Amino acid sequence: MSKPTIDQQIEQLRRRSERILPEEHLRKKLEASVRNAKPLRIKFGMDPTAPDVTLGHAVPLKIIRQFQDWGHKAVIIIGDYTARVGDPSGRNTTRPMLTGEEIDRNAVTYLNQITMILRSDPALLEVRRNSEWLGKMDLLDIIRLAAKKTVGQMLERDTFAQRHKAGVEIRIHEFIYPLLQGWDSVCIDADVEMGGSDQLFNNLVGREFQQEAGGDGQVVIVTPLLVGLDGVNKMSKSKGNYIGLTDAPSGNDGMFGKTMSISDGLMDNYYQLLTDIPESQYKADIARDPLSAKMALARYIIQWFHGPDAAGAAQAEWDRRRAGQAPVDMAEVKVGAGPHKIAPLLVKAGLAASNSEGIRKIKEGAVQVDGQKVSDLQQEVALTGAVVLKLGRKFVKIVP
Repeated sequence: MSKPTIDQQIEQLRRRSERILPEEHLRKKLEASVRNAKPLRIKFGMDPTAPDVTLGHAVPLKIIRQFQDWGHKAVIIIGDYTARVGDPSGRNTTRPMLTGEEIDRNAVTYLNQITMILRSDPALLEVRRNSEWLGKMDLLDIIRLAAKKTVGQMLERDTFAQRHKAGVEIRIHEFIYPLLQGWDSVCIDADVEMGGSDQLFNNLVGREFQQEAGGDGQVVIVTPLLVGLDGVNKMSKSKGNYIGLTDAPSGNDGMFGKTMSISDGLMDNYYQLLTDIPESQYKADIARDPLSAKMALARYIIQWFHGPDAAGAAQAEWDRRRAGQAPVDMAEVKVGAGPHKIAPLLVKAGLAASNSEGIRKIKEGAVQVDGQKVSDLQQEVALTGAVVLKLGRKFVKIVP
């Protein structure tokens, strides 16, 4: 396949971009790259605050993969230093600080997962930790960096402005975070910085710092935020409303089931940001049959990260669950011979958080043992072999 023209490249970038600032500057950088046979450096920073890379990360990473396919270099910044500060973007409270051990452990998993999307060829991928340069800064360096911005400028940022107006405290170290992220761009000589729309302020700080240092400044591309499974907040590890790249294709908490849990109103958001299916096609599919469109979306996501066979198997398992049949592969829990009352058994199986919740689910008619609905709260199970316990659409095999 031939490389698209610069006009075509920019048009492709617009699909998943909320803003390209400034777009004409991006055009000039792309033209100069062709003229000088020098690839652009596409920056994306990730603070390893939790072990999973999510579909929310996949949106900007998918754009970065496009840049790689056009011959440019992805520069991924693992924010092992900035993670100790805590990014205040989009938060109404101060983010808790992590220990060095937590950050290092999470960073390892990030490196393993980003290449599920990005090309790993060293000519196209550079991975850096910002402790390389930020860790060498002393107090005077930090003071000089802080002198580049006023308090008034920091309070213009939406997150800080909202918290200040609401009387919610803002810690001084939170003002430092955008400055550190901006300095990353200077240190790695970024041509383009990718980020979600909540990162616009931080990304523009990097552009300003580069210009102050005598450069022409990075282009900033921000993407719309992928809404999480709760249908309200952006997909976030801290909120637990996410689909992880390494989630199992199927199972109680697998990719297929999580995708099927999103509301019909979110499908436009997911199709636009995560797939390459033409807008006219996916909009028609959603309008015609939302359920089938959602299952197709689930298969698309699973095929992306696990392959077509896994996507087909996950669909088959989902169909079995919809028909009330037990999945072929389900969790197995040893609980002893018993006898066991059903509510405590649900707790041991990890299907209920407490006996009271288990009792409530039995009263709602949501519990089955070996395909038979449980209605008697005093019913007991004396295990002589494996028994399948079902709550809603979740199945667990109980063994003595």
